[in-house]
Amino acid sequence: MTRVFSGIKPTGHLTLGNYLGAMRRWAEVDQHRSEALFCVVDLHALTVDHDPARVRRLSRQAATLLLASGLDPERCTVFVQSHVDEHARLSYLLECVATDGEMRRMIQYKEKAAREQRRGGSVRLSLLTYPVLMAADILAYGTDEVPVGDDQTQHVELSRDLAVRFNQRYGHTFVVPRATHPKVAARVMNLQDPASKMGKSDDSGPGIVYLLDEPEVVRKKVMRAVTDSGRDVVYDRQERPGVANLLEILAACEGKDPEDLSGAYASYGALKKDTAEAVVEVLRPVQARHRELCADPAQVEAVLRAGAEKAREMARPTVDAAYRAIGLLPA
Repeated sequence: MTRVFSGIKPTGHLTLGNYLGAMRRWAEVDQHRSEALFCVVDLHALTVDHDPARVRRLSRQAATLLLASGLDPERCTVFVQSHVDEHARLSYLLECVATDGEMRRMIQYKEKAAREQRRGGSVRLSLLTYPVLMAADILAYGTDEVPVGDDQTQHVELSRDLAVRFNQRYGHTFVVPRATHPKVAARVMNLQDPASKMGKSDDSGPGIVYLLDEPEVVRKKVMRAVTDSGRDVVYDRQERPGVANLLEILAACEGKDPEDLSGAYASYGALKKDTAEAVVEVLRPVQARHRELCADPAQVEAVLRAGAEKAREMARPTVDAAYRAIGLLPA
């Protein structure tokens, strides 16, 4: 059976982009057709300045929302990255295979390092090397497919390169993974800046719909979304990015094609209204299930403990094999 791995980073409150671009597909498709693992990658949250209590709080919230989105522990493995030591063990071995040049060419490193420098902060070494940890996350489980958004494709390509290089130098050890992408809304854009992704780490709250936003807050944010010059509702990502973003969100919520939807609207106002209501309805069951899980935190903790134990058993043989292959004495 195909093995799928994907993770979500607890660096901010999860957004509509996280849900439409990844989480919903994990619940509706991936956990049913494959042996799937879904992980809160909390170690990645340490690559920038952070509040420890906030990381713990957001990690717990992210795990709860993964379950609220429809992930079923009977069908897939849900766990927290730091609960499985094999991630860190394998990461160092892969650092010994990766090159400095590869790390510095990573687009997200360039963007995040520049942002940290603009804020007057220093750039942590872990920010440079975290793509290797991401590769370890993937390769430890013999992953075949990694469902990701467009902005993460480069990281999966690095995982492929490191797997091939390790296999060639030290003997076949890793499965070479491939990235997969949802057909619609692989990258939901910021409502106030449709040239930028709707990222959970951003500061521009008005442009971001969070999964736990109240319905009236959702409606207000969508109705205030930036559109474009002109009056026609046309699906054109290049010339009409604001309208295209709304059409893609609406299409993702309703399972339709954004270009087909564009012909049904005579005004931006009508499009915004329908998009707002579609988002509210998509989030309603997730929020209801989240409230239920928050009322029973022991249930979430039990799922994470069981998930970590299962993930450990799956990863350890591969990581132990990598230690032997690279030349380390067995313990």
